[in-house]
Amino acid sequence: MTVYVDNFRAPATVGRIRGRWSHLTADSPDELHAFAARLGHRRDWFQARCKYARCPTVDGVCAHFHYDVVDRNRTAAIALGAVPIDLREMGALVSARRPQFRKDSPMADNQPTPTPVNEIDDSLSDGDDIVYAPCQPIGCDAGRHLPGCVYAEADE
Repeated sequence: MTVYVDNFRAPATVGRIRGRWSHLTADSPDELHAFAARLGHRRDWFQARCKYARCPTVDGVCAHFHYDVVDRNRTAAIALGAVPIDLREMGALVSARRPQFRKDSPMADNQPTPTPVNEIDDSLSDGDDIVYAPCQPIGCDAGRHLPGCVYAEADE
């Protein structure tokens, strides 16, 4: 079992908890739940769907599944064996999961196919770092991955 914790550390207040928040994820939701329980996390804190709720799901879970953790729990997770990764590696992990979720999703036959960039914009060449894809537009415009986006680099 491999569990990962990123270095996002976004400052936020959630309910009464104020801190820097990161993401705890694993190779599978079941592995993640078992590890999160060891940290004392409640199952209802599990984030099965991304905030955009547009990506394919398997049993109600999308490729972005995770628990949010504050720094204290991030440190405890690492002490328990979680692998610390940076935000780009988290993006690569999610991108690597996406094909399996598309394939296993009940909607798999209805998933759009990405259009090669040179068929959309003639001013862009095959070597450009921009890809149009039916995925989460995190930091990008309507699924268009911009150079430097964690998804554009992970999808290469």
